[in-house]
Amino acid sequence: MEGAVAEGAAPEVGEFFRSRWVEAPAGVEMLAPEQLAPGFRAAGVHCGLKGGGKTDVGLLVCDEPGVRSAVLLTRNAAAAAPVVVCRERCALDAIRAVVVNSGNANAATGEQGIADALAMRDAAAESVGVPGENVAVAETGVIGVPLEVDAVLRGVRAAAERLSPTGGVEFSEAIMTTDRFPKRVTVRSGGVTLSAQAKGAGMIEPGFATMLCFVQTDALVERPEAELRRAVASSFERITVDGQMSTNDTVVLQATGAAGAPLPEGLLDAVLLQLALEIVADGEGAERTGRVLVSEAADAEEAERVARAIANSPLVKTALTGRDPNWGRIAQAAGMALAGKELPEPGPQTIDYEELGSDEREAEIGIRLGRGTASAHVYFSDLTHEYIRINAEYTT
Repeated sequence: MEGAVAEGAAPEVGEFFRSRWVEAPAGVEMLAPEQLAPGFRAAGVHCGLKGGGKTDVGLLVCDEPGVRSAVLLTRNAAAAAPVVVCRERCALDAIRAVVVNSGNANAATGEQGIADALAMRDAAAESVGVPGENVAVAETGVIGVPLEVDAVLRGVRAAAERLSPTGGVEFSEAIMTTDRFPKRVTVRSGGVTLSAQAKGAGMIEPGFATMLCFVQTDALVERPEAELRRAVASSFERITVDGQMSTNDTVVLQATGAAGAPLPEGLLDAVLLQLALEIVADGEGAERTGRVLVSEAADAEEAERVARAIANSPLVKTALTGRDPNWGRIAQAAGMALAGKELPEPGPQTIDYEELGSDEREAEIGIRLGRGTASAHVYFSDLTHEYIRINAEYTT
């Protein structure tokens, strides 16, 4: 998905903001994705959780002691150990560093899992010279398998020795699991720089998804949590691949304020939406991305329920794969979500869809319910044979 960039050349804006549904703010300058926002360093190393020498431990540190931060975490009741540690043992508004491993989610691992996540946090804190409460922990991979914590701790210390202002690529690769491609970007606009790295491909459903995302900026962000929640609400909370809520979702925003200027309006929103759409496009085995837009619903809850019923319908998703304009499947899914409701005759008023037989990788579905003025939209992936293969063979 990433556009090829000639050595030494800056990426083009269109090489990142590719989707029809993302409006790139004016005046955005693309920087090489390995370059982090000023004041940040990162690294990625191989510790052995993933085969083939692939990087599986990442470390990110902010050198500015006055950093402001926000951390959003999964709502899954079976939250993984790193999520519990972040909630209970970290100062989420003052995160200086983030330590991550891929290949093992450290979820459903009991008290030992908590101890292992704390050991990761403390090893990172000692290695970069910050208090433990200022280090966030994130993990992703197989659920229910004990973490090879000694290998991870060696990886954390090795990563600390490789920290670099141009470590964005290594770090983005260290957080990948079934991802087919890394999701990363660095942009400059309005006198500030923003860099971000994300991962995600399967177990994706708002709240958020099996996804991690880390955002760094030198902008002044007075209310980091409010800014992050707003941007996430229109990006990661709007996507689904398979309707499954993860145990490990984590989004971190760190802002140093060193640039002395605020984030340009719409910049964070556009970056997170494009990253979210790349996660959908990278849905395990996915070939196409769709957007469902529900309008004229009775209320917001109804609009949301109908949009998700359509987006998560295997029948709709396979029709998207086969480029089969079978609008009856859309009507069925909407009607299922509205079971027991009174509908205007003869049911959903209008179904609009782009020709699913086209070669476009993005397709639009619209449905007007004729019941009110509320609306909602969801981005979703198609469902292919490859999704079954990947998930049938995942732990092997």
